[in-house]
Amino acid sequence: MKVTRRETFNAAHRLHNPSLSDTENTEIFGLCNNPNYHGHNYVLEVWVEGEINPITGYVIDLKILSDIIKKEVSDPFDHRNLNLDCVEFENLNPTAENIAVVIWNKLRAKLDSEFGLEIRLWETERNAVFYDGN
Repeated sequence: MKVTRRETFNAAHRLHNPSLSDTENTEIFGLCNNPNYHGHNYVLEVWVEGEINPITGYVIDLKILSDIIKKEVSDPFDHRNLNLDCVEFENLNPTAENIAVVIWNKLRAKLDSEFGLEIRLWETERNAVFYDGN
């Protein structure tokens, strides 16, 4: 059985690889390389897989999952500049792919190992990434 919790957060970022020239960065990342940053209204889906607990009837209490997401994702990332404000991205380009991996790792560390974990991160209405640890 899989259950999900959907949360949102707003953050700014700049896609930039310091080992590339300004021209190369502009060619690769286009408008997303704006030196003054740009922002997204991210939608995060956290999917947890496990057995239904016969006592509670839950796979996981979604309030507990919500609290973990708030502490590990919303509080540190919401209304932040990912490049400048978040230690996780000091040396990591904050692409949607990298953001999803960072979130997955943060949540994986807080969830019991009996649970499977998948992340879907929507950067726009049309662009999303999926990560399950593989």
